[in-house]
Amino acid sequence: MDKAFSGQVLVLGAGSVAQCSLPLILKHIAKPNQVTIIDKDDRSDRIQNEINQGVTFKIDTVTQENLDEKLSTYLSAGDLLLDLAWNIDCNAILQWCHDHNVLYLNTSVEEWNPYVGGANRPVLERTLYPRHMRIREMMKTWDKPGPSAVVEHGANPGLVSHFTKAALVDIANRLKKDNKTNEKIEKALSEEKYNELAYLLGVKVIHIAERDTQITNKPKQVDEFVNTWSVEGFYEEGIAPAEIGWGTHEKELPKNGILHTGKGPCNQIAIAQPGAKTWVRSWVPDFETIGMVIRHGEAFTITEHLTVKDQSGKDIYRPTVHYAYCPANEAIVSMAELEMRQWDLQKNQRIMNEEIIDGEDRLGVLLMGHEYKAWWYGSMLSIHDARKLVPGQSATTLQVACSVIAAAMWMIENPNQGVLVPDQLPWRYVLNIAKEYLGEMRSVSVDWDPLKTRNDLYKGLNGRKYDNDPWQFNNFLV
Repeated sequence: MDKAFSGQVLVLGAGSVAQCSLPLILKHIAKPNQVTIIDKDDRSDRIQNEINQGVTFKIDTVTQENLDEKLSTYLSAGDLLLDLAWNIDCNAILQWCHDHNVLYLNTSVEEWNPYVGGANRPVLERTLYPRHMRIREMMKTWDKPGPSAVVEHGANPGLVSHFTKAALVDIANRLKKDNKTNEKIEKALSEEKYNELAYLLGVKVIHIAERDTQITNKPKQVDEFVNTWSVEGFYEEGIAPAEIGWGTHEKELPKNGILHTGKGPCNQIAIAQPGAKTWVRSWVPDFETIGMVIRHGEAFTITEHLTVKDQSGKDIYRPTVHYAYCPANEAIVSMAELEMRQWDLQKNQRIMNEEIIDGEDRLGVLLMGHEYKAWWYGSMLSIHDARKLVPGQSATTLQVACSVIAAAMWMIENPNQGVLVPDQLPWRYVLNIAKEYLGEMRSVSVDWDPLKTRNDLYKGLNGRKYDNDPWQFNNFLV
């Protein structure tokens, strides 16, 4: 940052991401006496080192009824609020920060009581799309942009939007090196028009391709949900409908697929089944994988920001964008047990941390359909490297925390930009800060598509049909 931050920092939630973020806050943003962290539970043992340095920890809860009272207790104009909790309505807290001139950042767009109505709610209402529309409707009521507020800026959503732009640049530069470029591509590259660049390069599909191989010496027990990050967060995402940014090249909807209509860009579909039960083929260095199509905000924002329209305003190009998440082994087993329980969350919950003995989190973007077929750009962070960088933390939480810090630093330098999504931040600025904590960064082409190595043990007998265009969504489905 150009200058030291003089305001107060309030962190909502003391979960795994917040625990990892605190050391980075103290290193990059504020002194200990400027930082307060609150949580409904006593988690002081996990942040004792920071408390010893002067960070304030309080057991407290922000609710729908007391939001103004609680936030006013801790924050005033010019301060910074990092919302790393779960189940606090994004619109409510955004409005409060706008009215009180407080900088704001979250890692996901939450709402009060997300399970109200349950399976009786219409499928599309259970997606993130209407949450994004609610934010836009609220912003229309404001007479000025107000203080900077960045929503959905963790690892994914967040970093992956910047990874996408970096990958597009690398593909274009590779074309230049191989003498396969043209004036239009070079113009889009030089002018940083990433939607046109993606269009001209021929990118049809973007996976947020992640494989978490961190393993524990403390195996999952019966009636226990184990994960490397928020159990509640993964649960809510996992049981929600699969959510996909829908490309203009797609020929037909998947089974149970539903298009968004009405307000907004209508750039997404949902599938009427849990994301945790919707698996697709994907790739991370250096192996094939399968991943859950878990709902994430980047499916909306990346798709929208890469859309190209004609003069009449019609979408002529839009890539298919979605998460393809293969979590840690313990989390996969936990999710399988959850299904056995008819999606009733296990009573016992545990976030893996000290007991992780090996493995890494490979998190990147896989851009497909262009000259080089597929291109992966992202972070390969091992548990051992993560602990060297920030002792006591996991690879997964560090990838999120460094993104939170990078975006917060940008907000402090640019405090009056209103509400923004990751795709509206300068990607080079964010990655320049975050890269210190991301381990090995890899940008590599790969000769892979979902049909190339598919071994269908019952081809012709199971009703599966494959399109000759390998980049059709139905070709990816497991």
